[in-house]
Amino acid sequence: MQRSLPLAAAALTSALLLAGCASGQASAGSGKVSVVASTNVYGQIAEAVGGDDVEVTSVISQASQDPHSFEPSARDQLTVSRADLVVQNGGGYDPFMEQLITASGTSAPVITAVELSPEWEGEPVHEDGDAHEDGDAHEDEEGHGHDHVEGFNEHVWYDPDTMAALAQDIADELSQLDAAHAATYAANAAAFQEGVATLDTALADIAAAHAGATVFVTEPVPLYLTEAADLENVTPEAFSEAVEEGQDVPPATLLQALDLVRGGSVDVVIVNAQTGGAETEQIVQAAKEQDLPVLSFTETLPQGSTYLEWMSMNIDELRTALA
Repeated sequence: MQRSLPLAAAALTSALLLAGCASGQASAGSGKVSVVASTNVYGQIAEAVGGDDVEVTSVISQASQDPHSFEPSARDQLTVSRADLVVQNGGGYDPFMEQLITASGTSAPVITAVELSPEWEGEPVHEDGDAHEDGDAHEDEEGHGHDHVEGFNEHVWYDPDTMAALAQDIADELSQLDAAHAATYAANAAAFQEGVATLDTALADIAAAHAGATVFVTEPVPLYLTEAADLENVTPEAFSEAVEEGQDVPPATLLQALDLVRGGSVDVVIVNAQTGGAETEQIVQAAKEQDLPVLSFTETLPQGSTYLEWMSMNIDELRTALA
């Protein structure tokens, strides 16, 4: 599905003419490699790998910005046009990046995180700016369209191993762009991967102690993490899908979900701290009535945290809740 660009053509043309439309121009003065990431999650990982030799801009850096419905501006397109390297999630999560890549005409290499996931079976998403042919287009109550790939959980940043692979790809691309600092990029990626190994050990410890414990997730955001801990997701699929798409949960599905929470079939409830609705509030209230732990996970990086610190915090909260 080809997306229309919600950008003002005149403003964009003016901005790009002023910028000279040259990839890498933003880093020319600083001597650093310019990296543009769709969200601050990927921006921080790029910073961890690039260190002082990169200049990173995250298009989405605030918790109040929803990647599904985000509408890019002329300034965002200008930023992408100047990038030496672009990092996006893909899989229908951050479609605004495909808009920006196409509209800016950038020749910068693009790393798409979903393509590094072992679960990914789609086609490369950044060659022509189009959505996947096997994706399903959805539109929420506010009219924002999302493209999701059928049967695929696009929230791959909750899979630390996929992020380890992403760090390696970032290091490889940076080394191509800036060979003088290749050794630094390789060392930084290795250090990041060591941090991921620590996360994997913590998840394995949870699995050893609590394998088979059940979780109810109002959205599928944290499922890679809970699956790595060998926890069972008992959420009705229709419930989490409706919440993620901003749609009303079918009454029968809501009743089924409440019965699960109230009936002793759930050990931990996890909600998306950045979104919600009446149905989510009902689940949270039912969990509190049953003295069930309720965890709040986010889609973007908390201010002041690194990716490794953030995931470690989420894992610690999960361990504590299960204990």
